[in-house]
Amino acid sequence: STQRVVLRVAGMSCHHCVATIEKALYALPGVQGVKIDLAAKRVEVLFAPERVSTGDIRHAIVDAGYEVQGVL
Repeated sequence: STQRVVLRVAGMSCHHCVATIEKALYALPGVQGVKIDLAAKRVEVLFAPERVSTGDIRHAIVDAGYEVQGVL
């Protein structure tokens, strides 16, 4: 089964930021898709909940140097 979470992320300002976050998220087991809207500061992640949690996803973004402000 696939779940979807949409997070509000601060600190993203350019396409390098997008690439950094995508790389961090795709490194997690169970992440199946990442869609980032730079202007809206939205990060949408499709994932397999039996393999990865929303907490893991949040930590990966924070570890990459960005601030997760909440779930949309």
